[in-house]
Amino acid sequence: MGCIARLGCLVLLAILGVCAWFTRDRWLPERYRSKPPAVAAANWQPVTGAGAERTRLALDRLSQPRGPVFQSLSAGDVASLAFSELSKRVSGAADSVAARIDGDRMSMRASVRTAELKGKLGPLAGMLRDREAVELTGTFSMLRPGLGAFNVQEAKLGRISLPQGMIPRLIKEVDRGSRPEGLPDTALPLPVPGYVSDIRIANGKVTLYKNVK
Repeated sequence: MGCIARLGCLVLLAILGVCAWFTRDRWLPERYRSKPPAVAAANWQPVTGAGAERTRLALDRLSQPRGPVFQSLSAGDVASLAFSELSKRVSGAADSVAARIDGDRMSMRASVRTAELKGKLGPLAGMLRDREAVELTGTFSMLRPGLGAFNVQEAKLGRISLPQGMIPRLIKEVDRGSRPEGLPDTALPLPVPGYVSDIRIANGKVTLYKNVK
């Protein structure tokens, strides 16, 4: 009877496991839910000059004394302005820059030359091609008036997910500019106007809030 009971438990566990897998979109956090490849690809929004201009206009509206207290923007528009600021600091040529939001996090990716990165990545270097997509995923925070940060929680080079301990090394190689005091070694700087008090990601948008004090 003991063997039969154990076999019955295993069968029950297998059934529960199958049920959990097929209903995972109901109980898993949104960032871990499965998505059809076409839907995931469609979520990427290109970085463009027009997107950067839309963000500048939104910031201008936010600056008005009688203007709105917040402005919500797409991932592509915010990334467009951020990249226009960071492009002077980023080492190597980057193209095909795009961004998307998944749950409460934003991802930015770009195709970059890996020649300068390979010497810093040890055994992983042999797995990279001459150009690879660098993908950084994380959240925003404000460090102080005039300076925000994009805090990188996950990083990928091509199809390789980097260990957490290697993220600071990648950030150091990508961002060659002078690092502001207090900026975490896993973050990219995000200069913003002094009247911006907070940056949040929700409902597929990035929302900038004005300091109303």
